[in-house]
Amino acid sequence: MNIMDFNVKKLAADAGTFLSRAVQFTEEKLGQAEKTELDAHLENLLSKAECTKLWTEKIMKQTEVLLQPNPNARIEEFVYEKLDRKAPSRMNNPELLGQYMIDAGNEFGPGTAYGNALIKCGETQKRIGTADRELIQTSAINFLTPLRNFIEGDYKTITKERKLLQNKRLDLDAAKTRLKKAKVAEARAAIWAEEVTKSEQEVRITQSEFDRQAEITRLLLEGISSTHAHHLRCLNDFVEAQMTYYAQCYQYMLDLQKQLGSFPSTFLSNNNQSSSTPVQSVSTPVVLASASASLPSVTNSIVTSGIRELKSSSGSRNARVLYDYDAANSSELSLLADEVITVYSIPGMDSDWLMGERGNQKGKVPITYLELLN
Repeated sequence: MNIMDFNVKKLAADAGTFLSRAVQFTEEKLGQAEKTELDAHLENLLSKAECTKLWTEKIMKQTEVLLQPNPNARIEEFVYEKLDRKAPSRMNNPELLGQYMIDAGNEFGPGTAYGNALIKCGETQKRIGTADRELIQTSAINFLTPLRNFIEGDYKTITKERKLLQNKRLDLDAAKTRLKKAKVAEARAAIWAEEVTKSEQEVRITQSEFDRQAEITRLLLEGISSTHAHHLRCLNDFVEAQMTYYAQCYQYMLDLQKQLGSFPSTFLSNNNQSSSTPVQSVSTPVVLASASASLPSVTNSIVTSGIRELKSSSGSRNARVLYDYDAANSSELSLLADEVITVYSIPGMDSDWLMGERGNQKGKVPITYLELLN
């Protein structure tokens, strides 16, 4: 047999398989053929994966809008990313406003009160623009990229294996249909018994292939729980980046307010007020001040030193569960929010997990779902 004959036979076999699947699919839709149903656990995993993909896409797209409100700029960045080229550097809105203020201040004269104030405001706006760039860069690396990797990597693999599972199911049900027809024909003495035996063997083979593909798909889908744990860590990084950004902006504006407050009240008065009535200075928000002062403690709570100490020791600690967690397999422990469990580390364990115990039950638990207690 030459290569040409082999290719022709392979194409004919593929065409026959495709036609068989198409017929089976059509008959199922018309209610004329039986359909093998997936087990409930696998169906739940598929639903969880679809839900994760849907909301990950929405969160990712809206985060991009938040970080870059200009749709044209987002399209430009997307094109340059696909071309694997660096987008040209341009001033963002705060930097552009700051430059206009500085230019206007120099035009009016740095020695005048208004010109000097414009220059100081412009410099502050440019510092805010720099902080904005740092927020976008940090968020893109620590938050958006992991979400995009899930959509374009893990979920595409899940989709591919799920489609293969669907094809194996169609092959199995088509084989079952042919066996059923063969048995009916045998009862009518229309075919030899060898045909029934051949159909039965085909059903066994397709059943084995279907079971194997179902197991592969299940293992991939059970990784969604780990994906949630990873995305939770990325979310913490995003919150920390936003906290840093807003704290910087607040401090910049606080310094600017003090600088503007040093100008004579005559120049700070509103146009509708007499020059002898100074504008009341804006009081510093106590809430923001206290929030700014507490930033280090909030940051430290995201990655606690207690986790690192527990990892390096052989002891155990009590921990409060922050969120519900469904065990992905028998090696993990399901958790309920607000319950208290005992946790400890064992040699060779992944850095993102601890061993948890609740009574006679024990298993791996993700550290991002825990708060260590004193």
